[in-house]
Amino acid sequence: MGKQEIKELAKMIDHSILHPTMTDSILEKECEVAAKFQVASVCVKPYMVARAAELLKGTDVAVGCVIGFPHGNSTPAAKVFEAVQACGDGACEIDMVINIGKALSGDWVYVENEIRLVTAMCHEHHALVKVIFETDYVTATEDKIKLCEICTRSGADFVKTSTGYGFVKLADGNYNYRGATLADIELMRKHSGPDVRIKAAGGVRTLDDLLKMKTAGADRCGATATEAILTEAIIRFGDGK
Repeated sequence: MGKQEIKELAKMIDHSILHPTMTDSILEKECEVAAKFQVASVCVKPYMVARAAELLKGTDVAVGCVIGFPHGNSTPAAKVFEAVQACGDGACEIDMVINIGKALSGDWVYVENEIRLVTAMCHEHHALVKVIFETDYVTATEDKIKLCEICTRSGADFVKTSTGYGFVKLADGNYNYRGATLADIELMRKHSGPDVRIKAAGGVRTLDDLLKMKTAGADRCGATATEAILTEAIIRFGDGK
């Protein structure tokens, strides 16, 4: 693996700038990281889109925005409105969270309708759509398969595992999340159409994590540890051997 392969790994990464405590100054610093490594995109909160687009102008780093984040409880109309505003502010990739409660209720007509509405509007604005399943909550294999089928029919560009904020209560009483797993990536790749790409998100923190997700079928990975991951790639593979 050499420089070209390192560039390809960088173009797998959506650099995540989503934590509620992240300030405008942090946004500027993280956009510098994204531009330095020429990752695929930054993924930001809705109010940050315009500033991120300004900071990344002249680079080939795309600006992405989350919609209905992190719990997916907005109405379909509100998700469409958020998506339209984000596209108007400069986003060209949209990561939308499904209505998790509706999926768990088996109300697939509702879920498909909101995915279709957001996808159609985003495509009208020439933006990619990534549909977040939140696999820490939607855990049944048959439900994940159903979502892959719906996203394929709806024309979504990506299916995505997680928000990274799907916290569940553990046996010790603490809350944490699992995020992307190799099994989920393999399942999503198997049951999504050939034109649908796969995004792993949540828990991809090391170069080895990224490489494993790539092998399992992921085309993109959300990451906050972008600098550490790609610095390790340069150290490990930068000699071209």
